[in-house]
Amino acid sequence: MRWSIRNADQSQAESLSAELQSSAFPQKFNPAVAATLARLLVMRGITTGETAHHFLSPALSDLHSPYLLMGMKATLDRIEAAIERKDTILIYGDYDVDGTTAIVILKTAIELCGGTTDFHVPHRIRDGYDMRDDVIERAAAAGIRLIISVDMGIRAFAPAETAHRLGVDLIVTDHHLPGTDGVPRALAVVNPNQAGCEYPCKSICGAGVAFKLAQGLMARRLADKDQTSLLKSFMKMVAIATVADSVPLAGENRVFTKIGLDALRKAVNPGLKALLEVAKLGGHPLTSGEVAFRIAPRINAAGRMDVARDVIELFSVKDPLRAVEIANKLDQLNSERQEEERRILDFINKRFEETPALGEAFCVVVDGEGWHRGVIGITATRVVERYGRPALVISKNGEEAHGSGRSIKPFHLLNALESCPELFTRFGGHSHAVGFSLPSANVETLRTRLDAYARRCLSLDDFDPVLEADAELSLTEITPELFSAIEQLEPFGAANHAPVFVARAVRLMAPAKVIKDKHVRLRIAPPLAAKNDAAKNGGGQNGGDNRASWKNFISYNALGWRMAERFQQEGLLAGDSFDVAFTLEQNDHPEFGGLELTLRDFKRDEAGAKSASIP
Repeated sequence: MRWSIRNADQSQAESLSAELQSSAFPQKFNPAVAATLARLLVMRGITTGETAHHFLSPALSDLHSPYLLMGMKATLDRIEAAIERKDTILIYGDYDVDGTTAIVILKTAIELCGGTTDFHVPHRIRDGYDMRDDVIERAAAAGIRLIISVDMGIRAFAPAETAHRLGVDLIVTDHHLPGTDGVPRALAVVNPNQAGCEYPCKSICGAGVAFKLAQGLMARRLADKDQTSLLKSFMKMVAIATVADSVPLAGENRVFTKIGLDALRKAVNPGLKALLEVAKLGGHPLTSGEVAFRIAPRINAAGRMDVARDVIELFSVKDPLRAVEIANKLDQLNSERQEEERRILDFINKRFEETPALGEAFCVVVDGEGWHRGVIGITATRVVERYGRPALVISKNGEEAHGSGRSIKPFHLLNALESCPELFTRFGGHSHAVGFSLPSANVETLRTRLDAYARRCLSLDDFDPVLEADAELSLTEITPELFSAIEQLEPFGAANHAPVFVARAVRLMAPAKVIKDKHVRLRIAPPLAAKNDAAKNGGGQNGGDNRASWKNFISYNALGWRMAERFQQEGLLAGDSFDVAFTLEQNDHPEFGGLELTLRDFKRDEAGAKSASIP
């Protein structure tokens, strides 16, 4: 893996550092911490004290007006008309975290404002993704005159025509990219990515769009009430969806996640409390990592393995015992999902071993008969992580096939699918994630076409993994104050990754400890301080003796996940020096807690000599 240390404009960093230390800034940072924090902020596009304050301490006042979204006024006017006429509004949403939480948000907001709602969430296997004509036909027959889609519908041209023919008003709210044919014919379309929409934050997720509807509707209908608590309550759900959908955690998305994750420690919704309990969380502000790896998978499991309606019931139910029952069911479904994912991955890995050409493909397309369609998306993510290539995983079921794809940074996957639209019965998504269906007979052609397209767009260098570090940082510079400042950059995620630092020539203080046969725990220290360094820092009675420098007594634990085998192969021994790339973490263990390093990578320090002794 190649390491690349990102650059920050030096003059901007110095200017921002001075502002972070000035009396005008709400928080105070010492010079060393201010310099590091300023560099990190500048690399994130934050260059002034004012923007730094909004970034570090986002508030509800930082939310954009809902009316900046094209189609918002017409949407709210139609919802209010339905409320006044006491018409039932059908909310039609997707089955993943983003879609189900969007349903909960909009459903709750409309009902708080005096409206009546019903909802439909497709069964992933029986119904597939996006809107269906038969659902709209049944709704019309039942007397529904207003349908609002959430997290879907931007390419649902045929269902929109069905709604129009049946006299049903359709409002499409979505965040996925529109196709080349524009948007469906609907009463209104609310999507920041549609042509002509000037909404400042283009990357909000489907639940984020639903939140903007809720924000606007409550401002109209609940004008005499303090809505602060309601907005924060909804933002708990938006935060979960925003993290789960891997959208950039910048701009308004940062407001959602920062405030929403903090509010999650005081969850009062019975379903949310039960979900936090089953995930062994709660009582403290959640990190984006805890949401991504412990909350979102359990919510997603309902749509992947069973029926996503359970999620809407979980967050709507008032009975705590029923909430616990549903949360436990989601936990069990998630375990089943993990097992199915492992089974498919084992099959794919074996196919890579048996088919060398597969590993040479510029865009990997793997298929299997009867693979569970609920896990192929996350399986595609695992293939990309392991092999570093764009990957599509396809489940065949007789003459029909369904697939999900994930990509690498340089490759726009939706554009790749747009290069051969005739192969699909339907498709959609983003630059790095897509979903689609096609005849099974077209899979081999798709494999050939996408590999050829990828070879035109990519070079072998694009597959060389690059670790982007934010700065070089000596272990002597790591302090609780620095960690506290870095914590303020959270929540971490897309477009705001946890800062990665590089420390040179660190010393291994003791033999590495292998944990559970695959992880490794190290004790590392900075290079021995030179004699003149010890003298400058007050060498004490030993004067210029190396051991007199306080820097020679600093050491930290470092944890390398799944690095045990590689570390043993390197043959690093106590006293050896090597370079490390790491993030800073806080271990809360009562016995061996404290600041520690989580290794992202390591390299032998070829230029450094083995220390003669270890103080």
